[in-house]
Amino acid sequence: MAGADALEAAFQARRRARFVAGFGGGAALCAALLVSAWVSEVFPASLIEGAPRIGEYLAKLVPDLHLPVLFAGVDAQGSLGYWMYRLDSWLWLLFETSQMAALATLSGAAVAMLLCFPAAANLAPNRAVHFAFRRTLELFRSVPDIVYALILVWTFGVGPLAGILAIALHTVGALGKLFAEVVENADMRPWEAVRAAGGTWAHGVRFAILPQVLPNFISYVLLRFEINVRGATVIGFVGAGGIGQELYSVISFNYYQEIGAIIVLIIAAVSLIDLTSERLRTVAIGRVE
Repeated sequence: MAGADALEAAFQARRRARFVAGFGGGAALCAALLVSAWVSEVFPASLIEGAPRIGEYLAKLVPDLHLPVLFAGVDAQGSLGYWMYRLDSWLWLLFETSQMAALATLSGAAVAMLLCFPAAANLAPNRAVHFAFRRTLELFRSVPDIVYALILVWTFGVGPLAGILAIALHTVGALGKLFAEVVENADMRPWEAVRAAGGTWAHGVRFAILPQVLPNFISYVLLRFEINVRGATVIGFVGAGGIGQELYSVISFNYYQEIGAIIVLIIAAVSLIDLTSERLRTVAIGRVE
């Protein structure tokens, strides 16, 4: 009986300790959020005052379509053709944006793959190498791609080249970290077998580690491509080419109907790319449904 009482007392004490710890952690989190809101000047009054303006702006983006002439030509005001009167130009810019993202993703992934193996703790020859490569990847991803774009537009001029390089540089850091973590979770028994048979460090990477991690690498590259398509749209605002540059232009002149048309096309394009990439990722990791 005494043993049961002691066990119950220990359980209640542990329960109280967990409650106190949870309450203390929650209070600290709330305090941190309040301080962050105060420093960032995120006040409820500002949100309440500005919320109606969002609705007003979005209402201006809705096209003035009329059912009787909905499918008429580009000269009929109120038709889809009249709303999307520059569809051919916008589709080309969307294609350019997707190609910018694809080239940047592939080039960034190639560099990330070279850097990730010495950045992995289980494959780095020593701590110094591991530290150096980890910090290098952090350097690449710590600078936002739009900041890279601002610098590269000044260097190479307005156009897609600056955007491609900006996205590629940030992709190196982002994918390099993910790749290194995948490598660190790999089964090391094949690696030990290759090394025991006289294989070099490069042989171990090629024949023991890479076959294990390649499906996950492909999955992460496709996911990054989706992100980079959206990123390529944003960095177009600073003159780095693509549909983003056109969107910034029409926003600057308050061409609301054109803004709405471009946003609809961007959403449709990104959704299509997301669905395609999701399917390809599923195939890459071997879960074909």
